[in-house]
Amino acid sequence: MSAHQYDEGHTVAGWTGFGIASLGTTVLGLGLCLVSAPLLAAGITIDVVALLTTWALHLTGWGKPPGRRSREQWGMRVRDTGARVGHPGCVGCRLAGRGVRRTAVGMTPAKSSEAAKSSVAAKAPEAAEQAAAASGVMPVSAGEAEPAAAPSGG
Repeated sequence: MSAHQYDEGHTVAGWTGFGIASLGTTVLGLGLCLVSAPLLAAGITIDVVALLTTWALHLTGWGKPPGRRSREQWGMRVRDTGARVGHPGCVGCRLAGRGVRRTAVGMTPAKSSEAAKSSVAAKAPEAAEQAAAASGVMPVSAGEAEPAAAPSGG
């Protein structure tokens, strides 16, 4: 039985970012103690580089997604195969534009939203009416005349 029962999130991205950020914070603290604007600027710059380096390594698969992982994913040198598509609930992936919207193959976002509305309509008519009212689209039954457009205010 291993001494570690939990994945503590040790990753190449995490340790690299930690090392660079430690250096940046040390330079920043030294600049604060010496009242040196160049050292303060250098410390802030190094910390920004740490942030960007950690983010880049995470996006290339050297970080891990948030949440629990299987035991075989615990190793520090194990690359994350799900990084290309983005991790659900991961702020870094969302900032990079990954994992934001998933649509079925061959469907545009407009078609997928229509498909979602039709699936809602099939499940519960009340929910479909609420969704239609929220989107500003009022359903018209067969044989019923469409309502007149609201007059424009200008």
